[in-house]
Amino acid sequence: MNGAFSRLSILAACAGAAAIGPAAAGADNGKAKAEMCVACHGENGISATENVPSLASQPDLFLQWQLVFFRSGARKNETMEPIAGQLSNEDVRDLGAYFASLKGVDASSAKAPDDHPEQVKAGQQAAAAGRCASCHGDNYAGNKAAARIAGQREEYIVKALHDYKAGARTGGGVAAMAEVAYPLSDDDITALAHYLSRL
Repeated sequence: MNGAFSRLSILAACAGAAAIGPAAAGADNGKAKAEMCVACHGENGISATENVPSLASQPDLFLQWQLVFFRSGARKNETMEPIAGQLSNEDVRDLGAYFASLKGVDASSAKAPDDHPEQVKAGQQAAAAGRCASCHGDNYAGNKAAARIAGQREEYIVKALHDYKAGARTGGGVAAMAEVAYPLSDDDITALAHYLSRL
């Protein structure tokens, strides 16, 4: 019964996202609506909070999908579910457009000198082996419904990969990400997160 309910929730989320579609405009409207997001996701969508992702420069469609997944309950998070549950389709479009319009973190200038260059090399190898660029793009800036992972918070990438590996992450892209994450060792995940966060 739970499996059937889960499938129905995901179908409902997909139907909602299909109705929303790509945002044409709305970034200006989204700016005012995004004030509620600042406390966790940071000014201009750059998170300073551990295990909370930066939203700046994420693909519009990816952001819309995640909000719809949270709204439907297909993706679980005790903070995001009640917030997303209050959003209309217009709100979702506006927030997606707004955060997509923001400049992402410039990791090269924001990060301290790298004390672990060996992890960068290992992370590059893990990204190539997992074919991360096939969904996230050659520069890992995201593509349509695939997240921007370049410059994302390092510990958040670690958490997300562990969640995918353990089957604890629900919502879009789960099958593909679980397949990629499952064979990764803890060292692989650490190196991959270190590498991606510094791009």
